[in-house]
Amino acid sequence: MMEEDEFEFVEDLDAILHLSPEVRVAIEQVFPSQDPLDRPDFNAVEYINTLFPTEQSLANIDEVVNKIRLKIRRLDDNIRTVVRGQTNVGQDGRQALEEAQKAIQQLFGKIKDIKDKAEKSEQMVKEITRDIKQLDHAKRHLTTSITTLNHLHMLAGGVDSLEAMTRKRQYGEVANLLQGVVNVLEHFQKYMGIPQIRQLSERVKAAQSELGTQILADFEEAFPSQGSKVAWLDKIDRRYAWIKRQLVDYEEKYGRMFPEEWCMTERIAVEFCHITRTELAKLMRTRAREIEVKLLLFAIQRTTNFEGLLAKRFSGSTLSDGTGKRPETPLESTNPFLEDESEDNVSEKDEDLDRPKKPKAPDNPFHGIISKCFEPHLYVYIESQDKNLGELIDRFVADFRAQGPPKSGTEEGGAVLPSCADLFVYYKKCMVQCSQLSTGEPMIALTTIFQKYLREYAWKILSGNLPKTSSNSGGLTISSLLKEKEGSEVAKFTTEELCLICSILSTAEYCLATTQQLEEKLKEKVDKSLIERINLTGEMDTFST
Repeated sequence: MMEEDEFEFVEDLDAILHLSPEVRVAIEQVFPSQDPLDRPDFNAVEYINTLFPTEQSLANIDEVVNKIRLKIRRLDDNIRTVVRGQTNVGQDGRQALEEAQKAIQQLFGKIKDIKDKAEKSEQMVKEITRDIKQLDHAKRHLTTSITTLNHLHMLAGGVDSLEAMTRKRQYGEVANLLQGVVNVLEHFQKYMGIPQIRQLSERVKAAQSELGTQILADFEEAFPSQGSKVAWLDKIDRRYAWIKRQLVDYEEKYGRMFPEEWCMTERIAVEFCHITRTELAKLMRTRAREIEVKLLLFAIQRTTNFEGLLAKRFSGSTLSDGTGKRPETPLESTNPFLEDESEDNVSEKDEDLDRPKKPKAPDNPFHGIISKCFEPHLYVYIESQDKNLGELIDRFVADFRAQGPPKSGTEEGGAVLPSCADLFVYYKKCMVQCSQLSTGEPMIALTTIFQKYLREYAWKILSGNLPKTSSNSGGLTISSLLKEKEGSEVAKFTTEELCLICSILSTAEYCLATTQQLEEKLKEKVDKSLIERINLTGEMDTFST
């Protein structure tokens, strides 16, 4: 039997335990049960009818009642145990809470003691480290002071030695000493407000200035200046021979005085080239009427040879624009304008014309450094070529009249006239020579001369030598030759005249193709800014017509 207080507790519990449907569903999910007694809508009458559905089943009523009583007793025991357990847990919880509070108070006291001790320790450490920091600052300042005093001693002694060595012209020792003094002086930039330091700095600057003036004076005295300006173009060899001797003497006597990366020998040679170009330009402006073609070409040849010698000896690193162009890819052609231009003798044989052009070497970085001064006077060369080409055309006309038309049944019958090959070979020589002198306006002037004599060749050699007929006293034209009218008498020509007509047609065709190649080659030789001014279309139209 339950005690009275426990029974009251169960009744109170049963009175307040009105669970919501959600709570009941949750309990069923946690503690699932198929027992009808656990259902919230338990009905005792239905339950009894389930146990005793018939009258015969009432015979077992005692057994069922005993089982129910046993089950009730077990539930009472479980409830009693749970209730008593909850009562003990409450008492134990209050006791544990009190003990925890006491432990917290003790822990708080210990933490406070530790904090007090830590503050005392920190104060002690600060007092100890304060003295150490003062010692560190004192040590650093002392080290800086000693270093500064050492530098000051080195600077003062170095300035005195620098001035003494400068007076004695001991340049080898001065070079190392001056660099060291300048390096030490850099440490005193923030102390320039001190009069003594500023005075030492001014003495160093004065010594540097004095050294520069003194060394320049010594070099001006050491290098001879006699013979540095030669009078006229016919003695230009002496000018280049003189500088070569001077450069050799310089390298033997003074070559070790300067670092190799200064390229002093090259700088001297470049300065000589600038002076020579200026002096030659003045001379040629003054004596322009005395300049002849042979003398001009002689001077240009010797000058370009000297520029080539400079390219072999020096790299051109001291020149601001000393980088040359890369050689272009060689082309293959049977045209004389696409042959190797480095050869002096140009063969007229077909097997020589079929050779591919050799690739060019890279441009000379010194090209034009002196020879540029000859460009304003290249009109003398252009006028000379104009005269030579006029004489050449006249010789072609005379030779044609003397030799007569090609004979039928011979190799010359219907073949290209040999004079056209001679003309274009001469053109090539002129073009190569002029491009070596200049790739600017002189090339345009030479192109104009080429155009003039291409037209003259077409008129005097080709059109002027076409056969004439009695019905066409004005001369034969290709259009009249090919035109046939009904009822008119067709012009009759001899075999020799037909051979001549075929030769002129073949020559015109050759000249047309070669003139096109000439135009392309001229555009390769001339400056890029002048390419548009190279145009031989009119001459090609003449040959085509």
